[in-house]
This record gives sequence, structure tokens and C-alpha cells, in this order.
Amino acid sequence: MARVSPLTNTEVKQAKPKDKVYLLADGGGLQFRVKPNGSKLWQLRYTNPYTKKPALMGFGAYPAVSLADARKLRESAKELLAKGLNPKDERDEQKRQADLANNNTLKHIAEKWFEVKKTKVSADYAIDVWRSIDLHLFPTLGNVPLHKLTAPKVIDVIRPIAAKGSLETVRRLCQRINEIMVFALNTGLVSDNPLIGINKAFEVPKKKHMPTLKPNELPELMQALNLASIKQITRCLIEWQLHTMCRPNESAGARWEEIDIDKRLWTIPAKRMKMNREHVIPLTDQAISILEYIKPISGHREFLFPADRNPRKHANESTANVALGRMGFKGRLVAHGMRSLASTALNEQGFDGDVIESCLSHIHKNEVRNAYNRTDYLKRRQEVMSWWSDFISGASKGSGFIGDLKAT
Repeated sequence: MARVSPLTNTEVKQAKPKDKVYLLADGGGLQFRVKPNGSKLWQLRYTNPYTKKPALMGFGAYPAVSLADARKLRESAKELLAKGLNPKDERDEQKRQADLANNNTLKHIAEKWFEVKKTKVSADYAIDVWRSIDLHLFPTLGNVPLHKLTAPKVIDVIRPIAAKGSLETVRRLCQRINEIMVFALNTGLVSDNPLIGINKAFEVPKKKHMPTLKPNELPELMQALNLASIKQITRCLIEWQLHTMCRPNESAGARWEEIDIDKRLWTIPAKRMKMNREHVIPLTDQAISILEYIKPISGHREFLFPADRNPRKHANESTANVALGRMGFKGRLVAHGMRSLASTALNEQGFDGDVIESCLSHIHKNEVRNAYNRTDYLKRRQEVMSWWSDFISGASKGSGFIGDLKAT
């Protein structure tokens, strides 16, 4: 076979179109293809190592791909052929991987992560999680492929939030974007997580304890509640939350179908709990009295505490907070702080700390211990809850509170 003389840049540049397609050879299988319409393309003719049949591989159009570029591509292809690999297959796979990586944007993968995340937390918390990343991360980073996310790039997006002093929001954003990256890492979408330490770029938010009262200040609260000019549903809601030691959203969204009067139990389904775990609350005599009192008001509806404007919906979880503020406790007590008040009183009384934590639906890291909490602790929790309700009744000093009425 005659030796092919390498092409020159002048030959390539001055190659004119003809009536038919023609080829100019550069050697080593590299060909310059000139079409009648004037387009000029590079291609490599080689033998497929798998099928042993002739094959063609395009390298792109001239002048975007120069003669020197085409020769580099030829050498790279030959290196793969020497290893027994088909260069066209390898290039196609690289392109597929690149396309896949570019399509794996933060928003796209976050949506997949969230489908799993929302099964592990309450519906309200899930909404809060998605709202935060949608508001703060997606506008700038949503369309950025995960493999192109860098720590400096993400820190730059979060820094203005930190500058406003919203350090708790910063902490949560750092945590959530890292959860997304870990999800991508565990599912093989990225090979590493460059965002692990981004929280170190910001101040650590100081823990703010929920404003609460001391146990000896409970009579003050009960007196203020007795004199307060508030709706009966709001009064019942505050008393209910106080006696059951539940969170504001759990009490505001309580449904009649969750109540078992005969067994004296309130079972909050997992989807409404912070940690997505069912929580059973023993109902004391005082809690039953509250139920009996509001049954004529809301017993025919879905929720124990219907909203004022739309009774088909439940009261807002901030209803108790607003009422407490108007009663003069702004800065001293919030609805969630009544849980801390109960915890302090119970611990001072000497009750088992684990039982108290179980009453507060706090999840212990030890799974075996959690299972024990949900079963064997129920009777002991009934004793704790009864003492707490009696303590509240004592603080009310016979002021005619709903919880102090005799349950029928």
C-alpha cells in the first residue's frame, strides 16, 4: 500500500467542493471529507475491535476542529484501539455520562431527595424544608449541575443570609444542601461531596431557649387565662396543650378520629409528628373534661379546634402564641414553652427522666430504647400525666377551668 503524504493546513483550507463527496487522506485512517455543499468534516476509518469490521468515527467539522486537533483525536483513538476498546463507544459513553451529569442539577436531584426525606418527617416540617431551599438556594443554584457545585459558590449564595443575622437559617441550609449531596453520593450521581465543611464559614447560631415560666409561676398563667377575653376554642386549645404536653401544631391540628375516649388515649399519626413517628398520649381526667366541653362545639366536625373563619380547617398553630402575648406573657412564655414548663415541674418532682422524655415525644437515639418507650412506658406515662394535670388544677385554685370540670 502506498504511503499517504500528510495533509497541510493549506490543502485543508483550500479544498473546494465538487459535484460529489470526496476524501483527502492524512494517514493512519484520518480522512478529510468534503461535501458538495461546502461543508468539511473529519473522520477516522478503523477496524472495530469487537466485530472486526470497518467502522467510521466523526471528529467534527472544519475549521472548528483544526488539522492539529484532528490528529490529536486520531492518536487518542489509537491508544484506545491498542487496549482493545472501541473509541466510538468510549466517546459515546463519555458523552452520555457528561449529559447525565449536566442534567443532574441541584433542583432535579433535590426533588428526588425530597421524595425520600418527606417520608421521614412530619408534613409541616417537610413543607418548611422545601420552602427554605426553594427560597434561598434554587434561584441561584437550582440549575447548576451537582458536579459543578463548589464550596465557594454555595458559600457566596448563603453569605447574604448570614449578613442579615439569620444564622439559624444558614445552619439549616448548610445541613440540607449537604443532605442532598450525600443522597447524590450514595446513589452514585457524584463521586465526592465538596460541601462538607461549608458550615465552618459561618458563625454558629446561639441556642435560643423557648421563653417559658417557672413551675411556681404557673398560678399566674392560670389566673391570666381565667381573666382573658378570648374565644372558648382558644381557651380550650391552650388548656389542651398544657395538659397533653404536645407541640402547638400537634394540638391545633388534633382530629376527633385520633381520640379514643373509651381507652382514654390520643393517638397522633406519624405524618403529623415532627420525627414522623406515631405518638400516643394518655388522657387524664382533666383532658377528658376538655373533650366533653368542646364536643357540642366541634364534635360534628373533623378537628377538635376548628378555625374561626373556616370551621372546616383547624385553628392556626400560632393561635395560642398570639393569645399568650395578649395576656401579657410576650417575651416570657410561648405555646411551645409550656412543654418546658411541664418538663421542669416533672423533673423537680423526681419522675424518671426517660418517662418524661417519652411524654414529650422526644426520640432517643437508641432504637431499642425507643421501642421500649412506646410500649412499656405507657402505664408509667399515665401516672406522670395525671400528676401534671393535678398540678395544673392546683395552680388554677378552683377558678372554674374547663379541665377542672368533672368529666361525664
